[in-house]
Amino acid sequence: MTDRPAADRIGLIEGLFSTPARRYLSDRPIPEEVLWELLDAATRGPSGGNRQSWGWIVVTDPEVKDRVAAWYREGWEAAYGVRRAELSDPARDQADTGLSPASYRATEHLARHIAEAPVWVVPVLLGAAGSTDPRAGASIYGAVQQLLLAARAHGIGGVLTSFHLTHEREVDDLLDVPDDALTVGIVPLGYPARGRWSAPRRRPVAEVVHWGRWGAARPRP
Repeated sequence: MTDRPAADRIGLIEGLFSTPARRYLSDRPIPEEVLWELLDAATRGPSGGNRQSWGWIVVTDPEVKDRVAAWYREGWEAAYGVRRAELSDPARDQADTGLSPASYRATEHLARHIAEAPVWVVPVLLGAAGSTDPRAGASIYGAVQQLLLAARAHGIGGVLTSFHLTHEREVDDLLDVPDDALTVGIVPLGYPARGRWSAPRRRPVAEVVHWGRWGAARPRP
């Protein structure tokens, strides 16, 4: 095995518990040797039948990012931006969207600043363009999480996001994506500009785990 760049030697469980979506990203460059390690880690995830039917487009060109960022903002505005007053109201019930006001502000920040992230990784699922199987290529999502966990070890944050898909054809043409392939999102990567590494808030695990059949609960020891 080749020598790997030095990383923060956090434990595996600690990393799993403290790798939330990071949307406030600085423009500080990511060293190329670190980026290669993150990509290498992504490809080490489980792959059904070891088919590895994926590819990874690394985008660093500011002009390309600016063009896609404009489409991304358009998609975000159509989905959430037009509801800013409603979704940023701290008194509203979050159950309808799952977005807290803080989460809304973070997604809004990313929509406005995504082009500033020094690196984008675009996961591409090969041979999936005509598929009607909702599970086709599901392994790529585990690979994306591998990418984010490896980034966590180097103090780099990111998130899988897809508001650009309102202009999917234009993005595919710009990135020369094969005709039979699909992009599953964009992963902007960068050193966090604010916030800290911490466990994201989640419902208690005992509330969402069912034992043997749906609805069968078991207390956690």
